[in-house]
Amino acid sequence: MSIAVFPGSFDPLTNGHLDIIKRASGIFEKVIVGVGNNTSKAALFTPKEKMTLISTVVKDLPNVEVAIMKGLTVQFMNEVGAKYIVRGLRNGKDFEYERDIAGMNSALADVETVLLLAKPENQNISSSMVKEIGSMGADNMVKFVPKTIVEALKERLNAQKK
Repeated sequence: MSIAVFPGSFDPLTNGHLDIIKRASGIFEKVIVGVGNNTSKAALFTPKEKMTLISTVVKDLPNVEVAIMKGLTVQFMNEVGAKYIVRGLRNGKDFEYERDIAGMNSALADVETVLLLAKPENQNISSSMVKEIGSMGADNMVKFVPKTIVEALKERLNAQKK
């Protein structure tokens, strides 16, 4: 069985992430969205909250699962029997970063990284930007994140303002 892991911090999951998940689910027999923790950023949602939100968004994709990752991506891949890492590319900067990470991962384990190009409408979306514009009160967030995420994002950002 071809199993791929799509790792990320997903804080929050964006429409770009969702597009990569959907496309990967058409390529691989099983896709596991691995919710990790980016220690260089302050998270808006806990890993468990992110897992619940993402699970709701991907519930109609029968070959997609969501799990919390601890440790290195390649360690998690070994636990779940995955041989492929899926990553999305928005631009050249992403490519250079992902190329270097792919090299490290293949040095650590027998894994392949599959890079999927972001669709033009998703190339400018990042979780950091979504949080920024959401904190400034933008109303039309559904252009950037799934509706379920919009509601959770607004609720969390409003709670932080109090």
